[in-house]
Amino acid sequence: MPTALITGASAGLGEEFARQLAGRGADLVLVARSAAPLERLAAELRDAHGVAVDVLTADLVVADDVQRIVDRIADPEHSIDLLVNNAGFGLPLHFADNDIDDEVRHLRIHVEAPMRLMYAALRSMRGRGGRIINVASVAGFISRSTYSACKQWLIGFSRWANAEYAADGVSVTAVCPGFTHTTFHERMGLEPGREGIPAIGWLNAPDVVREGLRDAARGKAVSVPSLRYKLVVALTRVLPPSLTARAARRG
Repeated sequence: MPTALITGASAGLGEEFARQLAGRGADLVLVARSAAPLERLAAELRDAHGVAVDVLTADLVVADDVQRIVDRIADPEHSIDLLVNNAGFGLPLHFADNDIDDEVRHLRIHVEAPMRLMYAALRSMRGRGGRIINVASVAGFISRSTYSACKQWLIGFSRWANAEYAADGVSVTAVCPGFTHTTFHERMGLEPGREGIPAIGWLNAPDVVREGLRDAARGKAVSVPSLRYKLVVALTRVLPPSLTARAARRG
């Protein structure tokens, strides 16, 4: 039975990845900072699907915690077949007004931690095969403060790694949703409607995960769920960066 390790699995897209993968019969290793939500989810998935679910509490901005997850991925006796780098958080867009230590933590969880986990996974998967899914964002195709910059890195690295390690049987896919109904915006202190996005601009987490898993299975380097956001990404290639940046500031 394949085993998937999912970071940020206690809520949002991470939880949805866990639910859909368990429904497909995959064993799971769930990673997040809070133990109680992980244990509740793990118990539910074990009962509903009869899969093995391990729980690892870790804060991926803490070096020792990241190393524990790296060690789990590298364990040859309990191999990981699918890595889902999903953990993350958002900050206000006004970089110069934010606390710089918060910005550093933001960089660590969105870039350094996925890089370290991918490094461990690639070394483990080469030759036997495997998949890596990096949850990025449509924001990675536009200019929207450091969040966009982090997601740009994740998309670019996923493109390169997907081509580089295809011969080793490993695919790397950046899943790039737009605005999605999860707790992500609530944790930033944003109320519904504050982002200035009409109802048609919002996606549902089950649809995002389903399309992301399908594209990863097809070996695609970049997955943009929904036709509407595929159009948005296409427009970013032809519109002036100054225009897309202004639109991003408004939501």
